[in-house]
Amino acid sequence: MAKEKVERNEKMEAIISLTKRRGFIYQGSEIYGGLAGTWDYGPLGVMLKKNIENMWWKIFVEEREDMYGVDAAILMNPQAWVASGHVGGFSDPLVECTKCKKRFRADHLRDTFLNENPAILHDEPSGTVEVLNRDFSSFDIKCSNCGNSLRNAQVRQFNMMFQTRVGANEDAGSTTYLRPETAGGMFVNYKNVMDSFHPKLPFGLAQIGKAFRNEIAVRDFIFRVRELEQMEVEYFVDPSEWEKYFEEFRLRMWSFIDAIGLSREHVHELEVAETDRAHYSRRTIDFEFDYPFGRKELYGLAYRGDFDLKSHQEGSKADLTYFDEDSKARFLPHVIEPSLGVGRTMLAILSDAYTEDEMGGEKRVYLKFAPGIAPIRVAVFPLLKNKPELVAKGREVYENLRKIFGSKVMFDDNGNIGKRYRRQDEIGTPYCVTIDFDTLGENPELLDTVTLRDRDSGTQKRVPLSQLASHIGSKT
Repeated sequence: MAKEKVERNEKMEAIISLTKRRGFIYQGSEIYGGLAGTWDYGPLGVMLKKNIENMWWKIFVEEREDMYGVDAAILMNPQAWVASGHVGGFSDPLVECTKCKKRFRADHLRDTFLNENPAILHDEPSGTVEVLNRDFSSFDIKCSNCGNSLRNAQVRQFNMMFQTRVGANEDAGSTTYLRPETAGGMFVNYKNVMDSFHPKLPFGLAQIGKAFRNEIAVRDFIFRVRELEQMEVEYFVDPSEWEKYFEEFRLRMWSFIDAIGLSREHVHELEVAETDRAHYSRRTIDFEFDYPFGRKELYGLAYRGDFDLKSHQEGSKADLTYFDEDSKARFLPHVIEPSLGVGRTMLAILSDAYTEDEMGGEKRVYLKFAPGIAPIRVAVFPLLKNKPELVAKGREVYENLRKIFGSKVMFDDNGNIGKRYRRQDEIGTPYCVTIDFDTLGENPELLDTVTLRDRDSGTQKRVPLSQLASHIGSKT
């Protein structure tokens, strides 16, 4: 077990190192010493993130006729967060060391302690759930910073919303919050979409956007952060049909998992017990992923009932009921919510894609991205940088491919061919195209052909320029 943990830690460190070295992800404000829980996406990270978001939008919005996109403001009237319950209840259990004053998530400390002391679970006759819900003081947990016992430390609830002020006045009326989730903006726009488009049930609102949470303990790279991006749908249904659409979105989430290239062996469905569900949820499935640091939540699918519309109807006094023309009934629709995080998706993709092998007798590290997700689909190389005719032809091929694949095409003439291959492998480029003298007609039989190399196998083949784009696009 200890060896396996070391290997997982080494893999995580290797992924973090690669993402910084190759321009995927940087520590936020790094030249000033950084800011915990914030990360900046570099050029390749932005491209990977956009590919993830575009794939999600395609599968959850563009392929359906019943979806409406919205982009709600990050700042909202604070009464919306009062009505939704966030002001009073969006909190995590916090414990502070009485000696060094370092703060921790109490439930994380407890769960880690139990994982490291499995005998406690085995000896518990009433089962794991009761142990996990037991009072924090029942365990002799030590502070990881100073070693002090936390048994007598007080556990209190810590609201995770970031407060800010709107306008020039600094009084209670100017206080608002950075949104802790994107769902709130969709629920308050439900009536606007109803009035503008008059959709029939079922229909959904979809949004990709930032959310902010003042996490007690940020950790595990981009897994738990204070500024995150969510891809969410709020799907409004007739209460009698919720199970049908819950299953439909469960399968659609698996379609997305397949499309972004995650191995199904590393994704697991967890039916969340009633005692562990959010208070508004009548059914929740967590999709968990085998990250290097353990199996953790990747996505969530929740049946929220009418909690949200009912709360906002009471809070705003606006009529949010739906009138069914067929049955002549008026009611509050119920909601199915598939919620997916961009950062956690990216980290899962990086974890699955990170591969070490040997090629040509040398160790190789590469990212085995699915072609449709890879930041760079194809790199174009002139065989020699100091031969103008090769460079000119290479630029011609590069420009023609850009007309088809856009910014997913890279031109690279820096270093020898072997180094270029390794560099492209490391950033996950599925294909490399080499322009050589045969392309120019030195061998008349190979005129206007290029060498196409496959990232995973390293195999190369000659391909006519007229067929190059179809070969590159054949594995989308």
